[in-house]
Amino acid sequence: QVQLVESGGGLVQAGGSLRLSCAASGRTFTISAMGWFRHALGKEREFVAAISWRARSTNYADSVKGRFTISRDNAKNTVSLQINSRKPEDTAVYYCAADESYSSSRPYEYDYWGQGTQVTVSS
Repeated sequence: QVQLVESGGGLVQAGGSLRLSCAASGRTFTISAMGWFRHALGKEREFVAAISWRARSTNYADSVKGRFTISRDNAKNTVSLQINSRKPEDTAVYYCAADESYSSSRPYEYDYWGQGTQVTVSS
């Protein structure tokens, strides 16, 4: 089993940057990729970004390309999501997920999920 704990969310104003972190514990050696998803009120869960654990390849949703950056620290078993130029439409619960197979944008392919961290961006 892998446990994931997100942190870094909060109520922020538009503009500026915000950094979310996800700490993985347990059988972390099984992780092949980690991703971030977000779920806004009234909308479906949306893929944000993913990173492979070994090859460092990344993948982003078109809606966040150029503003969001996903990174990882294998030694600390953490993955981060840097959000720049915050927008009200970034408001959502952000979830960290881990996949034992490969990097994917499809939520149903992920094996483990965190509890989520709320990000609210006011205009």
